[in-house]
This record gives sequence, C-alpha cells and structure tokens, in this order.
Amino acid sequence: MQNESLMDEKVVVVTGAGRGIGREIALEMARSGAAVVVNDIGANVDGSDSGEDPADELVREIQAAGGRAVASKDSVAEQSSAGQIVTAALDSFGRIDAIVNNAGILRDRMFFNMSEEEWRAVIDVHLHGTFFVSRAAAPHFKKQNSGAYVHMTSTSGLIGNYGQANYGAAKLAIAGLSHQIAIDMQRYNVRSNCIAPFAWSRMIGAIPTDSEHKQARVEKLKKLEPKKIAPMAVCLSSEAASDVSGQIFAVRGNEIFLMSQPRPVRGMHTADGWTPQSIVERVLPAMKPNFFALETSSEVFPWDPM
Repeated sequence: MQNESLMDEKVVVVTGAGRGIGREIALEMARSGAAVVVNDIGANVDGSDSGEDPADELVREIQAAGGRAVASKDSVAEQSSAGQIVTAALDSFGRIDAIVNNAGILRDRMFFNMSEEEWRAVIDVHLHGTFFVSRAAAPHFKKQNSGAYVHMTSTSGLIGNYGQANYGAAKLAIAGLSHQIAIDMQRYNVRSNCIAPFAWSRMIGAIPTDSEHKQARVEKLKKLEPKKIAPMAVCLSSEAASDVSGQIFAVRGNEIFLMSQPRPVRGMHTADGWTPQSIVERVLPAMKPNFFALETSSEVFPWDPM
C-alpha cells in the first residue's frame, strides 16, 4: 500500500475517519507508512446513529492493501471515551505519534432560531472532542519528546457563513486551542497546526440550500474532492514539518493558503485617556478604513477552485 515513507513506523489517530475527509486522510496515512487508528462511531451528519460501521470497513480496506489499521468506535465528545481512542493506539501499536482531529457534526440553523441542544451538540463534538483527544495524547507526546496535532478548523469560523453560529464558534475556538497547544507543548518538540478544508462531503451536503447564495456555495464545493486535503494532513504529521507549528492552512482543491491570525492592525493613544465621546470623534473615524467587512467564506474565496 505504501507510496511514500513520510510516516514510516509512525502511529496516527484519525477521528471521524469512516467517511469523507477523514477517510481520505486515513488512507493517505496508511499509504505513507503509518499505522492508523480509524476512529468513527458511525453517526449521521447530525450525530444520530446511522446503523452503519464505516470504521471496520475502512480497516479491512487498509489491511487488504497491506497497511496496518485498527478500528475505534469511541466518541470524542466525552473525556473517558476520547481517552480510549488513544489507548487503542497504544494497545495495538505501542505508541502514538500524531492526532488528526477531524470528527464533526452539523446542526445548521440561523442564530436567532438555534436551540440550546443544537448549540451544545456541535460544541461537544468539535471543540470538546478536539480538546479531549488532544489532552489524552499529551502525556505520551511529552514522555517521548515528540508528536504532532492536526486539527480541522473551518472558514465558517475563520471568516463566517450563514446559519453556522455553533459550527463557526467551535471551529474558530479550535484554531485558538491549536495555538495554545503549540505554545504549551513546544518545549517537548510537539507541534500543533490547523487545516481549514474545502471539500465536498456528507457534512457539506447537509448545508441548507434555501437561498441563492447557499446554492452557489454548495455547487462550487461539489467540485472539491476530499482526497485533496489528505496530503497536507500527512505532511503536517510528519517529521518533515518539524519546524511548523501554530499555523493555519486552508486547502481548496489544488490551492493551499496560509491564513492570517489576529494581530494589531492599527493603534491610537492619548496622554489624557479616552472618553466615550473622544472615541466616537477620533478613534472610530480613524480606524474605520481598516475595519473588516462582514463577508462570508464564499465572498472571500469568490473564484473557481483550481
């Protein structure tokens, strides 16, 4: 199965690996020499039970091609079960070298109609799941003085999209979490980076298309293959990227972008301190030319994918 050796003798956990982007990442990891823990609970896009078993199916496919893989069906959304995902790697292969936090669900709804359950369900899987799985691997990464985290963020959080307050909030928070992990773990030679993927998947297929701009966005995404995301995930997990940490990359077909991160754009000061009125009169007019527009992801990336 191997076509390159970037991940020889490495052990990788890929969450949400049964289908879509996660499946392609797991396959590329195996082709690159890694032993893979294929984690997937077999859920529908909204997190409900699908009655299917994609983790075992993918494991059989990897093994039939000569690769090494085991299935994990534990949920990322609870700390105890997330820990079992890392334990599966240790029990099966004796070590853990990289985590790809890909598991996710969607519960799209306009903010003013979103329920508490819709909010919590998405935050639990995306944000809490990323923390729980990453935290479970951290002691092992520290002990061996090496390791890599790759987290899936989204332009829904980095930029914005309609009807995704829960998903966008979680994905932007993951970018922040990744940066903090990179800072806290750098002394142990552990890296943490994010990928914002553009790809057609079950999750994207669940986006409502009840308006013209949503229909246009979905039609454009249909052209983007999940397998295009996998090479970046493998690269960032490998020792070849040992000096890359705390970064956010967007992958859109054959395009790769390094995304900006919040930094000061413009500053003003006064020796006398500011009053509400002086801010209105001086600060806002001066800074307004540098304000960021309320754009959605499709408006920031308006050209056809390459």
